[in-house]
Amino acid sequence: MPSASSWRAALPETWQIGGFGLYVHWPFCEAKCPYCDFNSHVTREIDQSRWAHALAAEVRRAAEETPGRVLTSIFFGGGTPSLMAPETVAVVIDAARAAWTFSNDIEITLEANPRSVEAAKFRGFREAGVNRVSLGVQSLREDDLRRLGRLHDVAEARKAVEVARAEFDRVSFDLIYARQGQGLDDWRSELREALEMAADHLSLYQLTIEPGTAFWDRAQVGRLRGLPGDDLAADMYELTQDLCGEAGMAAYEVSNHAQPGAESRHNLIYWRQGDWVGVGPGAHGRLSIGGLRQGRVAHMAPGRWIAAAEAGSGEESRETLSAADMAAEYLMMGFRISEPLDLVRLRKLDPTAAPEEKLRDLVDLGLLTQADQGIRTTPKGRMVLNAVISELLP
Repeated sequence: MPSASSWRAALPETWQIGGFGLYVHWPFCEAKCPYCDFNSHVTREIDQSRWAHALAAEVRRAAEETPGRVLTSIFFGGGTPSLMAPETVAVVIDAARAAWTFSNDIEITLEANPRSVEAAKFRGFREAGVNRVSLGVQSLREDDLRRLGRLHDVAEARKAVEVARAEFDRVSFDLIYARQGQGLDDWRSELREALEMAADHLSLYQLTIEPGTAFWDRAQVGRLRGLPGDDLAADMYELTQDLCGEAGMAAYEVSNHAQPGAESRHNLIYWRQGDWVGVGPGAHGRLSIGGLRQGRVAHMAPGRWIAAAEAGSGEESRETLSAADMAAEYLMMGFRISEPLDLVRLRKLDPTAAPEEKLRDLVDLGLLTQADQGIRTTPKGRMVLNAVISELLP
């Protein structure tokens, strides 16, 4: 077990090297998608001014504990952040600008649905300070959009991508594959269409059936038929890597593909174990302060959160992470990306992690590569990532 002084000595690099970001959670949606296990709620009326001021107040409170930092990214996630008024977005961005120094190339991302009414607000978001949009397209097939509970159609999705590209230099969109009834040739055709539409980034997720979702409930009673088996899903994953690589958008993370230089800077903060402030219902944060790394969680329910934020703080809990916790987190997050994980940094946190014998075995199996003090997963290793991580943790 490392001494407190040894692992605390590793902490200053956490945000200085990993980056420092702000995550803003907007919990509201028009409808709840049957595959979604995020903290999202359907609400007809939202007091935008009240929410803007509560979110800005939380930013200011976090800034009091993190003075002198350089903010490299802001990410508006949800829920459906494109349901925010541009003025609400502007209030939060202005609060962040007053709280911290913005990096010269700060990335400010807003997640959006391809609904026409939301795409019409893109110029307002750009004028508020947003410089990157991530669109939840999810499918380019009408039947599958309906199965996934999406409210837009394919024409709206294509138009939204077109409008976004006219307003923003950086545009990403999401697709879900391994859907009901989908074959390998179906996915090949759809992915090629997506690559023709794409700007500089794609997020391509395999459908997973999560507890607490409508899809989970249907699956338990045999009403979610036609999902691809493990072998077909693995073939789809490998096809995804091949086609995206050929198109110049190689995977830099398990589910994310980008042209060189267009990687999501905000998500890289998570994967590089940087620091981030989380504001909004259910938002999580990680902050290194005074030689300790803390995990922070906000109240989950929107009504509870906003009342608490207005009363003093929307934060529900904070926990100081142990050296073993931080080492495990660094492995779990760092192995998701293509760049090497730093063994020196890992073993400063926990000298018992990644024993040499285990490393050699995983390299021999073709699941890891090692060069000097850097290790990374191979494409084969990423497909069994949890097993690789479990081998390297004490």
